[in-house]
Amino acid sequence: MKTTPLTDTHIALGAKMVDFAGFNMPVRYTSDLDEHHCVRKAVGMFDVSHMGEFILKGDKALPFLQKIVSNDISKLERGQAMYGYLPNENGGVIDDLLVYHLDDGHYMCVVNAGNIEKDWSWFNQHNTEGAELHNISDKTALLAIQGPKATEALQSLTSIDLSTIPYYRFVRGNFAGVDNVIISATGYTGAGGFELYFHKDHAVEVWNKIIEAGKPLGLQPIGLGARDTLRLEKGFCLYGNDIDDTTSPLEAGLGWVTKLNKDFIGKDILLQQKAAGLKNKLVGFTMIDRGIPRGHYLIKNADGNEIGHVTSGTQSPSLGYGVGLGYVTIAHSAVDSEIYIDIRGKLLKAKVTKLPFL
Repeated sequence: MKTTPLTDTHIALGAKMVDFAGFNMPVRYTSDLDEHHCVRKAVGMFDVSHMGEFILKGDKALPFLQKIVSNDISKLERGQAMYGYLPNENGGVIDDLLVYHLDDGHYMCVVNAGNIEKDWSWFNQHNTEGAELHNISDKTALLAIQGPKATEALQSLTSIDLSTIPYYRFVRGNFAGVDNVIISATGYTGAGGFELYFHKDHAVEVWNKIIEAGKPLGLQPIGLGARDTLRLEKGFCLYGNDIDDTTSPLEAGLGWVTKLNKDFIGKDILLQQKAAGLKNKLVGFTMIDRGIPRGHYLIKNADGNEIGHVTSGTQSPSLGYGVGLGYVTIAHSAVDSEIYIDIRGKLLKAKVTKLPFL
């Protein structure tokens, strides 16, 4: 398994380690429930250094990004991040990603850990424009500090006024004694906070300083288990579960980052899908009957006929009942539609719910 610069730190803290996307990662330190509530109510820190980072430079960088990313990168201002995805030629999703506009002709793409090699190959294969590309994934540490007390927990470590950084904006500067840290007001929990990008050589030092600064506010290290329940309560897609190479981004609800007024790979297929009418839709649902939905469980109608499948599901720690995401036929996708989750042969009642759950 691959490691992050903080793998030994996690092991020393007693974390339960698992193989995630080929990396030895902490799934929990104490309990998923405690760590979930820590982020929702106070502040927690995730090591997400397994994520991939690609740098694009030069006057060909923007035309190249416009071709391979679904969103309109020309609208991205310096100091701003944008969510989008890499469409394939068959109407599916290679990966979802963040694009950062670092400076004129200078961008960073942040991709999912399990897709680094696939994405890097795709970038190089389609770089007919001749953009300058650098894969800095192995050199980069990434920490996510999330929760309502994140700003307070981090402020003593930088002279930058963190409260002035708007959502999906970032600044570069000195943090915890380290220069050229990207401090980004983004995250995958919906609880607010920051993501910090910097050279991996400083990872242990920065981690320890944040742990110390955040201790009075109850900051704890958080594992992948709570990360999954936190993102699901907000209805955020997880690549490999809710979207993949075979799923339509339009059916997945990613039409808002699909800018069909520009040219990009796979655009024609998506236009055809839109014109023909979508057959399925990714929806959120909450359990009415008592039960915990899990990925791959079948979704059925009142007559027991299959109408879809669950892609992500859990017992929501914040709400106290089961929630999930799943694809269902358009006819059953309206909010408050009654659906049934097949859990070990029993049909348990649920209803389609507007996202986010929380």
